[in-house]
Amino acid sequence: MQSHPSHPRLAGLINKYPKSASALFQTFNDVTLAHKWTDIQVLELPQCGRGAIKGLRPSLTAGEPSSTCVVVPCGLAESISTSWIRDAFAALDTQLADAPETLFVAICSGDSSIVYYKISKGIIKPQV
Repeated sequence: MQSHPSHPRLAGLINKYPKSASALFQTFNDVTLAHKWTDIQVLELPQCGRGAIKGLRPSLTAGEPSSTCVVVPCGLAESISTSWIRDAFAALDTQLADAPETLFVAICSGDSSIVYYKISKGIIKPQV
């Protein structure tokens, strides 16, 4: 991990939160290299004991603007709760002037696969 080009951008949070280091590293590289996010910012969520990633996700369809997204990585074996998600939103509210109404939770497994779940503040009717 230390020899990878992305390590210097993550080193502070990797050292501070070693339990979530692997998920942060894996998710950072996935959103930057595979999903082509730009304007990446690494955020600290002390209430959740980990870092998060904010970036500009490219549009998925022609004519659609790029969107700012936040992803909070965690490992497959970790337990998360509604209070953990509430803490993540609260931390983002205090850190970001443009705090999101939704965030993605990246569930990372040991085989390098990642599943992203979109989580909204409050109860939101799903799109049909």
